[in-house]
Amino acid sequence: MTRRYVPLLLTLSALWGASYLFIKVGVRDLAPTVLVELRLLLAAAVLVGFLWLREGGPGARAALRAAARPGIVLGLVNASIPFVLIAWGERHVDSGVAAVANATVPIFNALLALRFNRGDAVSGMRLLGVLAGLFGVAVLAGVDPHGGWWAAAGTLAVVLASLLYAGGGIYGQKRLSRAAGPALAAASIVAAAVFTLPFSLLQLPHHAPGWKSLGSAAALGVLGTGAAQLVLFRMLRLHGAARTSLVTYLLPPTALFYGAVFLREPVTAAEAGGLALILLGVALGSGLLRSSARAAAVEPGR
Repeated sequence: MTRRYVPLLLTLSALWGASYLFIKVGVRDLAPTVLVELRLLLAAAVLVGFLWLREGGPGARAALRAAARPGIVLGLVNASIPFVLIAWGERHVDSGVAAVANATVPIFNALLALRFNRGDAVSGMRLLGVLAGLFGVAVLAGVDPHGGWWAAAGTLAVVLASLLYAGGGIYGQKRLSRAAGPALAAASIVAAAVFTLPFSLLQLPHHAPGWKSLGSAAALGVLGTGAAQLVLFRMLRLHGAARTSLVTYLLPPTALFYGAVFLREPVTAAEAGGLALILLGVALGSGLLRSSARAAAVEPGR
């Protein structure tokens, strides 16, 4: 592990964790599709601009063309639809609840891998992890008794977004190993902006949004999406997917902290219990606990 790993991991956690805060503030004055479209347009400008500076005009155009087909798929499955689902969900639940619900991505990834990755064996530990994670979602869905069905629907919308993220991850592993990371990120975000545009035009605000909502949309696009994607691909290149995936464990507490400090959202026992069950499910389903036990057996003195 190099000295760069921890700073990059904390930076990525801070950027992604803050996204839930920015979404919660943004949807106060903006419809979910409008907020997402602003997010995507700004993120596309950051990512395409970075690619243009790094590769030059002809190189950037060639890279975007090469990544166009997978970028369209990921733009729909990994950006446009899940972004809108999360934004809609945060109209009905706290930002911290959304972050905890979104931590189910690795659980769905493990579940889908059983169907689509033939090399992955079905183990009792993995199935136990999936069940623990789903039970955590059930606990979380009832976190706000005063929110009624809308709160449960908001939580489940974020969980559905997690399922789409997991499906996009499976697609990426099977089809996109040769695609350049920054080019693929830029292509997918541009495609997502195109997909979302007509829906956002139908929900334009009838009055000028507040500066907090507009500022949140800008921060969400530039920092939470554009800059975070660049940090993500740098981490993947330097440290690999396994170490990068540990950010999953940092996102929910980071988002809960932001929500409690800046939005004064309460951290309830149900949220803490749901988070514990989901993270336990992630650890079991991903094999982290089994790997840790094996490492301890090999190196008992460490």
